[in-house]
Amino acid sequence: MNGIYNGGMGAGGWVLMSIVWLALVLLIVWAATRLFPGREGPPSADHAPSSSSRDDEARSILDRRLASGEIDIETHDKLRERLSGGSSAGRK
Repeated sequence: MNGIYNGGMGAGGWVLMSIVWLALVLLIVWAATRLFPGREGPPSADHAPSSSSRDDEARSILDRRLASGEIDIETHDKLRERLSGGSSAGRK
């Protein structure tokens, strides 16, 4: 009866089988993380950006647009004044 199995699988077979299974599990985990990326819930109060950081970000975007030539200086000044909460003389 033992002649059918020829002594079973050797150590090399076990190592190879372990590597294949490990690679398969890693492939499944990798594919699952790519197909189903983690979702972030609604921002909590401690992780919500403050209004001052949003204002700073808006000002830096405005400055970059002026530097790249997307807007002229007059438009930059008007928008900058609106961001700071001031009233524009030309605004109705």
